[in-house]
Amino acid sequence: MNYLISLAIGLGVGLLYGALNFRSPAPPAIALVGLLGMLAGEQLWPVGRQWVAGWIS
Repeated sequence: MNYLISLAIGLGVGLLYGALNFRSPAPPAIALVGLLGMLAGEQLWPVGRQWVAGWIS
């Protein structure tokens, strides 16, 4: 189900880009590096949240 949701969101963003006649300025390799950064940030978020909560307490 998560794959379908991801695909639907990606298609929605693609449609929005097309409707606004906006082309992504990033070449595919740079876009993949950006995606890797997004995935890393998603994984680091819970760790960072725990670290900050421990630091504040």
